[in-house]
Amino acid sequence: MTIQRSTISGLGAVTGYGWGREALWNGLASGKSAAALHHGFGFGGGQPSVAQESGEAGQPTPSDGPGWIVRVPEGGHPSDGRTRFSRAMRAAAREAIDDAMARGWSPGPRVGLVHACVLGDLDMYPMVTSGVGRYTGRQYLSVTPSTPVSLLMQEYKFHGPAINVSAMCTSGSAAIVTAKSWLDSDLVDDVVVVATDLSAKPEVVTMFVQLGVAITDTDALNACRPFQEGSRGFTFGEAAIAFTMTNRRADGYADVLGGAMSHDAFHVTSIDPELTSVRSCVEQALTMSGVDGARIRYLNAHGPGTRQCDRAEAAIADTMLPNAEVFSVKPLAGHCQGAAGAVELAASLLGYERGEVPATPRVADALIPQLLDGRTHLEDGLTMKTSLGMGGHNAAVVLAPHA
Repeated sequence: MTIQRSTISGLGAVTGYGWGREALWNGLASGKSAAALHHGFGFGGGQPSVAQESGEAGQPTPSDGPGWIVRVPEGGHPSDGRTRFSRAMRAAAREAIDDAMARGWSPGPRVGLVHACVLGDLDMYPMVTSGVGRYTGRQYLSVTPSTPVSLLMQEYKFHGPAINVSAMCTSGSAAIVTAKSWLDSDLVDDVVVVATDLSAKPEVVTMFVQLGVAITDTDALNACRPFQEGSRGFTFGEAAIAFTMTNRRADGYADVLGGAMSHDAFHVTSIDPELTSVRSCVEQALTMSGVDGARIRYLNAHGPGTRQCDRAEAAIADTMLPNAEVFSVKPLAGHCQGAAGAVELAASLLGYERGEVPATPRVADALIPQLLDGRTHLEDGLTMKTSLGMGGHNAAVVLAPHA
């Protein structure tokens, strides 16, 4: 099988650290979390542990008090839309496209767009629920998922295929795998990949707190300790991340060798304890990339700090990626839901450019010996990014230094 290298030639980011990829890198490199206290995210009655199941008595209830989340600050261009979602999506995409063009990329005649999105623009939801006749048809257009995609395609006169993909917190990685398949099948000349999730609303965060996985009652580095003692879960986050991808010669951050997706078909929240589909996804990603698991130097893990996910990825690292050191940036950037895989992939791409792995500093005893501790010199080699989404969605992507 001939392996085609797809170059990620441009990168744009809007995160809890601020607007722009430099803000993201500086935040990750600082080793300090982007989380802050925000009113409306406090909860009464304590918060459940990650072992607690949804539906148990004594669940926490929302309050007006403060809680820890990672939230994208206000910003962007008013002309890009009324909401942070629309402005962040357009800003991240524009930064990635401008970045690629500055590196010598010239868009081909068939530029496609893959937009990873789960809940969409929640600031627009009141239009749907407020009753008939309160808004015009044109105003309702801002709610539809096709509108931000259409506006971006119009801005750059791109005419390739354009879709939204949704696979819960695997969506960002799934978008990269989808874009790679488009490029390899010659459906497009280039692809813009965008992942947007600005869903940190009290109603949404409450659901994850009640499920026992999101923690808002303490700071992120205390709550979220992937592959370490005492981890309770994750801090909820937001982000919009964009990449440009091409199989044509271009300067870039790194090359995507291959990727894969699978589904557990087991449970709406829990991972299949046999890890059958997770293992097959990793194995297929390695096969599609033309490499053996022993060649993977770094595992950029989903690493949300929950018991199930951390155990699953620790097993994958131990049995399938014997030479890989492991890290997760969720304690720093937050769990950015539909954009999680993308913001974590962006961390590796920026690290390739700067010769460092922006790993999270350890705050407790490591449960696996491969766990990195803070910023680490980048050794030459391959990186695998894994994503394990709620509902059984799995994805894996293999990155190589740009050739």
